[in-house]
Amino acid sequence: MTERLFGTDGVRGVANKQLTPQLAFELGRAGAYIISGKESSKIVVGRDTRISGDMLEAALAAGICSVGGEVISVGVVPTPAVAYLTRHYGADAGAVISASHNPVEYNGIKFFDSSGFKLSDKIEDKIEKALKGDFPAPTGEKVGRISRVDKALDNYIDFLKSSVDVDFSGMKIALDCANGAVYEAAPRVLQELGADVKVIYNTPDGCNINVNCGSTHPDAIREFTLKEKADVGLAFDGDADRLIPVDEKGNILTGDYVMAICGIFLKQEGKLAKNTVVSTVMSNMGLDFALKKAGCGIEKVKVGDRYVLEEMLQKGYTFGGEQSGHIIFLEHNTTGDGLLTALQLLSIMKKQNKPLSELASIMTVFPQVLVNVRVADKNRLRENKNIQDAIASAEELLGDEGRILVRPSGTEPLIRVMAEGRDKSLLDKIVNNVAYVIEKECN
Repeated sequence: MTERLFGTDGVRGVANKQLTPQLAFELGRAGAYIISGKESSKIVVGRDTRISGDMLEAALAAGICSVGGEVISVGVVPTPAVAYLTRHYGADAGAVISASHNPVEYNGIKFFDSSGFKLSDKIEDKIEKALKGDFPAPTGEKVGRISRVDKALDNYIDFLKSSVDVDFSGMKIALDCANGAVYEAAPRVLQELGADVKVIYNTPDGCNINVNCGSTHPDAIREFTLKEKADVGLAFDGDADRLIPVDEKGNILTGDYVMAICGIFLKQEGKLAKNTVVSTVMSNMGLDFALKKAGCGIEKVKVGDRYVLEEMLQKGYTFGGEQSGHIIFLEHNTTGDGLLTALQLLSIMKKQNKPLSELASIMTVFPQVLVNVRVADKNRLRENKNIQDAIASAEELLGDEGRILVRPSGTEPLIRVMAEGRDKSLLDKIVNNVAYVIEKECN
């Protein structure tokens, strides 16, 4: 069985090796034709700051134009800006050239539909199937064209500002822009809202994106926040669809803290649909307890912000996210938006007149123990009675005060055993026991 081209977040690979200009051309051609279902489609194209972005954008745009599509090139903007601008410009689709938090040699291409949502697996499979197919080849005046929009970032910033009803005057905010797509948008929107802004890693050169900076290296923003004596530090990833904040004391906060603070605030304001937050199985149990204490429900899905969104759309929820900092405010945007999340968090600090450390104290992180077991056959996990019995015994021991999660790695010959609870020594004992049984039964 051949491996699927589209992963959980579009097509990714080393630029010019796996993600070649030829593949980008074919994706542009098939994407334009399949998503819109017509010969002359309008597609918004944006990218991050990687050096390979020029090459891949040129190839992708050529593919779109070759089937009569019109490209609206918006330049370097955050991924969620493309989701918004696709709707704003009434386009048939949006395309982003970015590999998010990955190193510079990688790049990726992902699409949004006309409503700004990521494509379903079904549509992605249709595009993949059509890659080498025959397409209309219009000539003369029917060939597509590229128009460059200089006001795209202004449009996105206006939209962001409209999502809050307070200004941030009197607040000192430290930013780490990861030398990525948010390097211009983040300082601008916060300054325009009245904040005193201090910035690091906002000088992209095409090669320094995510290098020892951004949301995957939060120590940089932690040190900078303390040095500047800022009220809050905000770190984004390369395409700015996720946020990791730091409080005024230098504590690094995960997406779980953001979901607890924002979810409980939304409930208090009567704006949390069905009083429920959607998160993934990787969220800490501390989030469950904090939400339940505040009268909120929580729904858990498998890892990936697309699955969070799927659950929200299917069941009518409006707020959710991931521990990694992808947070979706469906009332405002259709995908994880780091800058939008930052503005919502800052507005809660301002409205409640509380420092971030105090807001974050509503949640206590439960101890967590994780062991990776190298195995010969991951498939034995579900069918092996001894393993299932060991997991069941662990669940009984933990009761309502903890949980155990056993899952195969998607990329390596490993089975991950993770347990959470109040008693660290009990967790160690439980995890080691389950890991021992897995090792014995799967090797």
